[in-house]
Amino acid sequence: MNLRHIPSIKRWLGLIAVLGISATFAMRPLRANASEQPWTKAQTVEAAQFATELQQEKDPYLTVIYVGVKALYVGAHIPGAVFYGPGSTEQGLSELRRFAATLPRNSDVVLYCGCCPLEKCPNLRPAFRALKDSGFTRLRVLVLPTSFNSDWVEKGLPVHKGELP
Repeated sequence: MNLRHIPSIKRWLGLIAVLGISATFAMRPLRANASEQPWTKAQTVEAAQFATELQQEKDPYLTVIYVGVKALYVGAHIPGAVFYGPGSTEQGLSELRRFAATLPRNSDVVLYCGCCPLEKCPNLRPAFRALKDSGFTRLRVLVLPTSFNSDWVEKGLPVHKGELP
């Protein structure tokens, strides 16, 4: 064996190791931790608490906005929830802002998605920021850690199925 090539092999192995580690980090999904959320803990509501809230008479009544994809809304959504497009698209955000412009800024608004785990949801954060930047003062997010199906439907909480109103 020719030992004069060992330093070169070590350099290549080192480079491969560095590239492998870099690729591993580059391929990891971005995880949003609590400090990166645009909302505070006070601006969230848990599923069971929200289901109870929906049964209470309020003045003004809650405005519930689904900010995910249409197919999931049609499959099942919270009764009374409205849909104006996904929060991850410019068109969806534009439709959301247009709808929100018709509401008083002190409306009790709850946003939800549930397309995927909350930490990976591409829809909630942009929708929340859009409404917050529009001046909504009573804006909250429904916390669905896993998905709408797991955290709402499978728990027997109320749903409506069908097309857009």
